[in-house]
Amino acid sequence: MVIFRFLVVVLPVLFGVAFLTLLERKVLAAAGKRVGPNVVGWGFLQPLADGLKLLTKETIVPAASDKVLYFGAPVISFGLALTSFAFLPVGGGVLTFSCSLLFVLAISGLSVYGVVLAGWSSNSRYAFLGALRAAAQMISYEVSLGLILLSNCLFVGSLDLFHFGWWQQTYVYLVVPLAPGAVLFFLSALAETNRPPFDLPEAEGELVAGYYVEYASAGFALFFIAEYANIIFLSCLWGVLFGGGWSPVGAVGVMFCFIWVRSAYPRYRYDQLMRLGWKVFLPLSLSLFFCAFCLSL
Repeated sequence: MVIFRFLVVVLPVLFGVAFLTLLERKVLAAAGKRVGPNVVGWGFLQPLADGLKLLTKETIVPAASDKVLYFGAPVISFGLALTSFAFLPVGGGVLTFSCSLLFVLAISGLSVYGVVLAGWSSNSRYAFLGALRAAAQMISYEVSLGLILLSNCLFVGSLDLFHFGWWQQTYVYLVVPLAPGAVLFFLSALAETNRPPFDLPEAEGELVAGYYVEYASAGFALFFIAEYANIIFLSCLWGVLFGGGWSPVGAVGVMFCFIWVRSAYPRYRYDQLMRLGWKVFLPLSLSLFFCAFCLSL
């Protein structure tokens, strides 16, 4: 039973990550008036070919790295990304708790450890600098993300993600009374997943490739899968919190917005990124929380 539940979570996520990369390449190609993947299986088997190519590459380990932490960091990031899906109210759910939203926030907070350990264990100044920037960014925007989630909890009166769908189907979709929160949640999710225009930890011209610059083959693949799995999870979570419950169509729509923003907006400077998080997003999310508290009385 445990193995079956594990496969119920892992296989759909891996399948979703593969075709999210294909969707991203197709959308970016259309934005740039290009063709995109269209050769391997008419393009549909391109993610499989890329995965096999990546996994068969040579694994290069830095000589001065901490081997245990070096190999453990991508496993931590990958494992936490998969664990989050167990709390989504899809079907009967894999794990059901009365305070499942708190577990989601806890797992989201723990994900920073994989990033920091990857940069530190590589014994590379470029990787370590990228890890520090990523950790500061993730923590900064996680504060706003948490306040937005608490605003939703005040409306619904529950920390159970299953209850959110029932409440919205009975009363009103939370995207209506909490429209600013829905926008802030999406923008904070962009920064939380290090996606453009907030992909400062991976700024190629400044930091080579961020905290995983020393990783290749399977290690890089785990970080790559974790990043895209987090995009899928946050897209599904947006639907649960604001769109009336989990919906595959709504989740795909939010994923498309992740890709569209990448094709439309340039990268922020790091000082602009932190100023936006602490001087704009935090006051707005606090104001939203105060308004939700007043309306819930």
